[in-house]
Amino acid sequence: MNHERHYSLAEANAAIPWVTERLERMRAARVLLNDEEARQALTHASSSNGGGEPGRVVSEGFLELRSALAELQGAEVVLRDLEKGLIDFPAMREGREIYLCWEEGEDEIGFWHDTESGYGGRQPL
Repeated sequence: MNHERHYSLAEANAAIPWVTERLERMRAARVLLNDEEARQALTHASSSNGGGEPGRVVSEGFLELRSALAELQGAEVVLRDLEKGLIDFPAMREGREIYLCWEEGEDEIGFWHDTESGYGGRQPL
């Protein structure tokens, strides 16, 4: 088995708001990391001062992204695609490990797939 924790369908559905908050935090952090003005300022900043305000913006973005991802990993929630909001929750089905598959915009989890098949192997619950 790949995971120690396995979610029931009810537990995974209950975790969706918590997961959604982390997705939003990660997307906001990604904006900071991709801030062109901050990145250009860092390129021209003196190596001795760390880039000042632009360096702080990029550093905060990186730390927030890492923090939100670590929270998901700590809960053994698998982020597959940040842009799509594609998430897998480890679960058990008929004695074998599977993933309950949720994509942002879906009201609740309605699909699962084998650990090897991925999104293309999604099947209705």
